[in-house]
Amino acid sequence: MTGLIDTHCHLDHFSAEEMPDLLDRAREFELEGMVTIGTRLSRQAEQKALTQYSRPDLTIWCAIGTHPDHVDEEGVPEAEDIAILTEEPEVIAIGESGLDYFHGAEDIRPTQQASFRAHIHAARLTGLPLAIHARQADEDIAAILQEETAERGAFPFLLHCFASGPDLAKAALLLGGYLSFSGIVTFPRSTELREIAAQVPLDRILVETDSPFLAPVPRRGKRNEPGYTSYTAGVVAELHGLEQEAFAETTTANFHRLFTKAG
Repeated sequence: MTGLIDTHCHLDHFSAEEMPDLLDRAREFELEGMVTIGTRLSRQAEQKALTQYSRPDLTIWCAIGTHPDHVDEEGVPEAEDIAILTEEPEVIAIGESGLDYFHGAEDIRPTQQASFRAHIHAARLTGLPLAIHARQADEDIAAILQEETAERGAFPFLLHCFASGPDLAKAALLLGGYLSFSGIVTFPRSTELREIAAQVPLDRILVETDSPFLAPVPRRGKRNEPGYTSYTAGVVAELHGLEQEAFAETTTANFHRLFTKAG
């Protein structure tokens, strides 16, 4: 049986003492891999170090980048500098980057946009997928993705923890992007999101936890962890009329198609 892959988690929020049990539970939920995501380039070494927790039956990869919430402190990176930091085999993606207009004051938006474009350039330079954070910025995310593709060429990407509207979903899919769904899709009030998830082509769907945040039903309100990808996968599988095993095979194949460095 093909196991699930949590395409987006934050293992740096868990202590070294917690990791063995967390990974044991991930295996109990039939995970075969997870990607721990960077939020500050200045801490990229920490993400790389977390991949050392990999086991023969459970692989941990990482992504490096600067979250839009931290661009005021981290500054706008050079794409070439990001690319150099991805040379180790365990670094299979760039990010997370993107736009966050919920937390970010209006005067920081140009800096967020500049950082987002630098990460896009790095994804183009390396061929690694970019994990994109989009919060209350759908129009600008879509516009930048369209501009960058039209002016400089396509690049691999996914919209992580997708909770945006149908317009951004359509724009991303038209550009060859993937949508990754988190525990939000299991929440009772996420009716529109489930409608979007049901319409996304099966070959463009990924699943994630964004742990330790956004635990899915029935764990909502508790600390999230990679194993809980299984709950989200179960909901999205049902939306597509698939058994969870078939859905796991599909999303894992999608993962390897997008994250080509994972092998």
